[in-house]
Amino acid sequence: MARFWVCVAGAGFFLASLVLHSRFCGSPVLRNFAFQISWRSEKVAYRLDLDWPKYSDYFTGTTFCVTVDSLNGLVYVAQRGDNIPKVLVFTEDGYFLRDWNYTVDTPHGMFAASALHEQSVWITDVGSGSYGHTVKKYNTFGDLVQVLGTPGKKGTGLNPLQFDNPAELYVDDTGDIYIVDGDGGLNNRLIKLSQDFMILWLHGQNGTGPAKFNIPHSVTLDSSGRVWVADRGNKRIQVFDKETGEWLGEWNNCFTEEGPSSVRFTPDGKYLIVAQLNLSRLSFLAAPPVGSIGDCSVISTIQLPDQVLPHLLEVDRKTGAIYVAEIGAKQVQKYVPLNSYLLAFDV
Repeated sequence: MARFWVCVAGAGFFLASLVLHSRFCGSPVLRNFAFQISWRSEKVAYRLDLDWPKYSDYFTGTTFCVTVDSLNGLVYVAQRGDNIPKVLVFTEDGYFLRDWNYTVDTPHGMFAASALHEQSVWITDVGSGSYGHTVKKYNTFGDLVQVLGTPGKKGTGLNPLQFDNPAELYVDDTGDIYIVDGDGGLNNRLIKLSQDFMILWLHGQNGTGPAKFNIPHSVTLDSSGRVWVADRGNKRIQVFDKETGEWLGEWNNCFTEEGPSSVRFTPDGKYLIVAQLNLSRLSFLAAPPVGSIGDCSVISTIQLPDQVLPHLLEVDRKTGAIYVAEIGAKQVQKYVPLNSYLLAFDV
């Protein structure tokens, strides 16, 4: 393998073109990969881990989502397709461990709840079959533990709770669950559930005003007790108090071209990482201080090739690595944070 280094100093940007192995159109092809990060006054440096996964042939469908069990060093990938395993399990080093397919119809989002007393994997299912329109909890080996919603039946009801194309969820360390329900379905809502699945609060109207949504697509929490929602159709991020559900503000000035499809914080809480699907772009936004939302400020970006289409991403809370599920490239890629501004690539 040849190796080259790119040394970054001062403000500006760099562009590194290299040849990578891709999985476009279902078969390996060679392409030029443009990996660009631009900086303003701060430095956010990542490198693409070309050795993750060790073998890409396990991606046999369209990779919609990815999640990380930071405690055990496991990475879960969910893909769509006929007669293929729906969930793949890798180590954080890229070695394939196992797959499972039980009771998964059409996965959209997923989250690994990783605590000393319990490790579980949650999946939102938007399928029209007997397992669709649900939010499901599995153990780490794929055994179904809990089903929220009415399997195979979409709806707007709250008792019993129903979903229509639930997009994603986030499970707090307390066990509370935040669900964004409405990837183009009947619902456009954010729901907070207790660990025993009681509704604590919700915002549930379609619209453009505060606490209203148009395709709420991703949800995450910060360390200050705020809930961040990618309101994709409205081209904004909305922010709420996690305890009361109070609307705290919104960011829209960073999303004039396209709305956000995925939101996650870096482990230190300094940056919110945002994926924009059709722009094939990852952006690093400066997280606001406690007590203020302010305006969105882009610190840096990673521009992916056209048609890669980053759908949802996850951040390893222990290592800071970013995993990106790309529905255009039909793969998951890993980006590793650097401690200096000297960037190395293997080709």
